[in-house]
Amino acid sequence: MEEKKIDVQSIIGFLLIGAILLWMLYNNSTEETALEENQETEQVEITPDQQPNNIASTEDNLGTDQDSTALAEARQRLGAFGYSATLESASENSTTISNDVLELTIDNKGGYISEARLKNYKTFDSIPVYLIKDDNATFNINFSTTDGRTLETQNLFFEPEVSQNGDNQVLSMKLKVSEDEFLEYRYVLKPGEYMLDFSIRSQGLDDVFNGSQDINLDWKLKGYRHAKSISYESRYTDLMYEYEGDKDDYLGAGDVETGEDEDISYVAFKQHFFTSILLTDNPFERGTFRTENLVEDEEVDTLYTRDFAASFPLELQGGELNYNMNWYYGPTDYKILNDYDRNLDEIVPLGWGIFGWINKYIFIPFFAFLSSFLPSYGIAIIVMTIVVRIVLSPVTYKSYLSQAKMKVLRPEINEINEKYKDNAMKKQQETMKLYSKAGASPMSGCLPALMQIPVFYALFQFFPSAFQLRQKGFLWADDLSSYDVIAELPFNIPFYGDHVSLFPILASIAIFIYMTMTTGQTMQANQQPGMPNMKFIMYLSPLLMLFFFNNYASGLSLYYFTSNLITIGIMLVIKHVIIDDEKIHAKIEANKKKPKKQNKFTRKMQEMMEQAEEQQKKGKR
Repeated sequence: MEEKKIDVQSIIGFLLIGAILLWMLYNNSTEETALEENQETEQVEITPDQQPNNIASTEDNLGTDQDSTALAEARQRLGAFGYSATLESASENSTTISNDVLELTIDNKGGYISEARLKNYKTFDSIPVYLIKDDNATFNINFSTTDGRTLETQNLFFEPEVSQNGDNQVLSMKLKVSEDEFLEYRYVLKPGEYMLDFSIRSQGLDDVFNGSQDINLDWKLKGYRHAKSISYESRYTDLMYEYEGDKDDYLGAGDVETGEDEDISYVAFKQHFFTSILLTDNPFERGTFRTENLVEDEEVDTLYTRDFAASFPLELQGGELNYNMNWYYGPTDYKILNDYDRNLDEIVPLGWGIFGWINKYIFIPFFAFLSSFLPSYGIAIIVMTIVVRIVLSPVTYKSYLSQAKMKVLRPEINEINEKYKDNAMKKQQETMKLYSKAGASPMSGCLPALMQIPVFYALFQFFPSAFQLRQKGFLWADDLSSYDVIAELPFNIPFYGDHVSLFPILASIAIFIYMTMTTGQTMQANQQPGMPNMKFIMYLSPLLMLFFFNNYASGLSLYYFTSNLITIGIMLVIKHVIIDDEKIHAKIEANKKKPKKQNKFTRKMQEMMEQAEEQQKKGKR
C-alpha cells in the first residue's frame, strides 16, 4: 500500500480559505452590530415610551401658559381671589358630613350648607324633614377689597378638606388667595348633636380686605311647610333673637315684619316644631331682621311658610376676621334647647311671666314624668288633667259655695231691687249691707275663677309647643299636635276649615254644660241694666271655641274636654254631697244676727255711698 504524503500546497490552501472565512465572519459580525446600533438609535428617537414625555413636556408648557392666562383672567375679575377660581375645587361639587341625627351637605360654591336633613323625623305626608334644600337658604359675606372690588362669598369657590378630631367630623372650607392666605368656614359636627361648631376666620387677608368699608353677613331662609295645618304652623312660625345679653324678642306673624337691635347673640328662624339658629360667642354689634308671610291661600297646597332674613356687620381684628359661632338645625324641643344653657328655651313659646314659669317648672317636668311610664301621650294628657283638676278643686269648691250663697240670698235681693227700683244708689247700698251681714259677695265667686286663669293660659301655651306630641296618636286622632279629623268637607268654611274635628265638639259641649251649671242659674237674676246679655255670651263662648279649635292641636282640645268633664263631676259632688242649701241658709241667718265688723274698704265704700245719697237729696231740693 502506498503511503500518503503531506500536500503542503493543500495545507496552505486550506489555511488561506480558513483565513478568508474567518475574515468574512468577523466582517459580517461587525456590520450587523453596527446596523443594530444604527437601528436602535433610530428607534430611540421614535420610541413610544419616549414620545409621551416629549408631548407631555410640550403640554406642560402649553398648560402653564393656559393656567397663567386663566389666572390672569380670574384675577382681572376677582382680584386676589381669582386664585380660588383656578383650583380643582372651583366646581359645583359638595361635601357631606353626618351623625346619627343630622346630615349636612356643604357646597364648594359659597361654602355654605345646601342641604340640612333631620334623620329621625318626617313631615305630615311622610317626607324626610329638610330645613335646607333646593336653594331655599343662602349665607353670604359681602366685602370690599383694597383694589376696589366688591365681592360676595356666595359666588366664590371654597376648597373643602375633611378630617377627624376624635369622634368629631371636621370640614374646613377655604376661599383661597394663595396656599397660605384664605378665608375659612370651619364646621365641626359632634355625634348625636343638632348643634355644630362653626367659625369664620381669615389668614393673611389684612392687605386684601378694605377695612374702611362695611363687611356684612347676610343669612336668608324660606321655611318649608312641615305640618298638616298650614294656618296652625304659620301661627307658631316666627323670627326670634337675643340681644343685650339676655333679652329676647320676636318679630310677629304679620304679612311683613321688620326689626333691629344691638348686641345680637343669636337669631332663630323658628318653623313651629323645627328651628334653624345662628349663635355667636362674640355678639354682633347690631342686627336687622325681616320676615314675610308666603302663605297666600291656606286652601292651596303651600310649599313655604315664611321668608326669613337677618343681616349683621362683621368687624375686623387686626385686619382679619375671627368669629366663633354655632349652627343649630333641629327640633324646637324645650328639653334639647334648654340643655345647651344658651337661653334657647325662650324660642319655645311657653308664655310670658308667671305663665312661662308654670310651664317650665311644673307642667313640662310633670308631663315628662307621666309620659315616661304611661303607654301613650293621650293617657298622659288625661292623667295630668285629672291631677290639675284635683289640685284646683278647693278653688272650685270656693267658687261654687259663693254661688250657692248667692242663690240662697236671691229672694232678698229681688225684694231690694223691687223696693228701690227707682233709686239705684239706695238699691246698691242696701244690697251691699245684705252681702255684708250674710257674709257673701259676688266677688268671692269671681276671685277663685281668676286664680285659675294662669293655669289655663299656661296649658293653652304648653300643648301647642309640646314637641313630644308631634305625630303621636290617640284614639281617632293620628297626631296630637295637629287637628283630628272625623269627616272631610267638600267645601271650606271660613274660620272653620274643610274638615270636622271631634275633640273640639266634645270640648264645646262640656264647656256649655259647665257654664250652665256655674253661671246659667244666676246670671239672669243678677243682670244689671246696660250690661251685655250674659246668657247670649254663655251660648256664644262654646260656639266660638268650636270654630277656633277645629284647626288647633287635638291634644289641647282633649285637655279641655277632659278638664271640663272632670270639673262637671266635681261640681255635682259638691252640689249633692258636700253643700247643703238649708245649712247655708241657716248659717247666713246666723251671720245676719251677729254684729258685723266692717273692714276699712267696706266702711269707706259705705261712707262714700251715703255721701253720694245725701248730695242726691240736696240736689232734688
